Amino acid sequence: MIDFEGIDLLPEEKELAEAAKADIETFKERRVKERVKRKPVRKSLPEGLPRVEEHLYPDEVKDSADTLTELEPEITEVMEYEPGRCWIRKIIRHKYVLKSKTEQDSHKSSSIITAPLPAKYQPIARSYAGASLLAELMINKYVNHLPFYRQIQMMKQLGVNLPPPTVNDWFKDTADLLRPLYYRLKEIVLATDYIQVDETTVPIINNEKHKSVNGYMWMVRSAMDKQVFFHYDNGSRAQKVALSLLKDFRGAMQTDGYSVYQMYEYKKGVLPLGCWAHARRKFEESLKNDRERAEYALEQIGLLYEVEREADDKSLSYRERAKLRETHAYPIMVVFGKWLVNEYSKVLPKSPIGKAIKYCYDIYHRLSRYHLDGRYHIDNNLAENSLRGLALGRKNYLFCGNHDAAEDAAVIYSLLGCCKAAEVNFRDWMVYVLSHIHDYDQDYTMDLAELLPLNHLRKIS
Repeated sequence: MIDFEGIDLLPEEKELAEAAKADIETFKERRVKERVKRKPVRKSLPEGLPRVEEHLYPDEVKDSADTLTELEPEITEVMEYEPGRCWIRKIIRHKYVLKSKTEQDSHKSSSIITAPLPAKYQPIARSYAGASLLAELMINKYVNHLPFYRQIQMMKQLGVNLPPPTVNDWFKDTADLLRPLYYRLKEIVLATDYIQVDETTVPIINNEKHKSVNGYMWMVRSAMDKQVFFHYDNGSRAQKVALSLLKDFRGAMQTDGYSVYQMYEYKKGVLPLGCWAHARRKFEESLKNDRERAEYALEQIGLLYEVEREADDKSLSYRERAKLRETHAYPIMVVFGKWLVNEYSKVLPKSPIGKAIKYCYDIYHRLSRYHLDGRYHIDNNLAENSLRGLALGRKNYLFCGNHDAAEDAAVIYSLLGCCKAAEVNFRDWMVYVLSHIHDYDQDYTMDLAELLPLNHLRKIS
């Protein structure tokens, strides 16, 4: 009822307002009237795809077959992929009921006995995507750099129509499934005593600005055992991210000259190392500006790399490599370091050659430390190689939809990056892991590290 008290209205105005309110209430009741909810029906998988039946029987059938009556079986279909075709795994779970009332009463649980559905057949609960189909989608995107929409078009040629929202859900669910393994990988890498760290950009959709913005993905590589992980923290490259990510690390940390890493010069237990490849690049970029100085610097850096080639050609041990560096590389670095000091004040600070000299001058103590241990690399190139897949991905699928999608991408990139570093077959590894990772859900005596590509390689070798 409308309250007209204290309002100066004509009689016809009151009548019109009450009539309008009545019509609005009638419409509102009709609009919000509860509808009969329909039970969602899952679309059946394409009939034209070949089907392979697998029969599963309850354990009780072996010992009590005479006391059981078979009922209509439970049927689950999942789609699998092999190069060039999709097929359906038709899982038939046989179901039985105890024949007599006495047997039913003595049975501890239900009188209906059904063969369980092993998690290996359905990595994502209540999904029709089999492990091989999920592996194909993830590998095509994060190794072969094919965006999901292109893969969906390719699947149509095989007679399969995959709804884009469904594929996106599978991506998120697969990342969630692999996330515990990803966390275990991070623990293992950060527990080593020599890592290489780098960052790269990844385009993220900013819903507020309605455009893509550059976020940063961090990469940490264990230099000695071919394991790598990517880390995404809301796209930030700030010092606080490094502090949180690397707070417990102790050992040698090889990076470029990004100013955030300067703080590790003062952290107990951390030995910062530089990257001569980054230094060389700076002088290559300054050749047009000051050829004489740039060529001199490149010549000296080239001599350092010649020492590394000699060590590689002779297959020297770490101890022998360190000795060769001490007698051949270190004297070159001493002279080059003094050259930097002499030239630093002679060049324009903002010129390309000035920036190159300043870059080396500021971190020369880090650049020269690699000679201390034969295990240390002269540069961060192994880390940069790990970033190339992400760089190629940027050119093909263009962006991540949001911060959550970027975090999920970091999970997939990390584990497939380990496959690449360890030279493990991407597809074989991912199918195996998606089929077996649920085995680790309840048995806490099992170590997820067994599933990492490097350990998987050792297991099958």
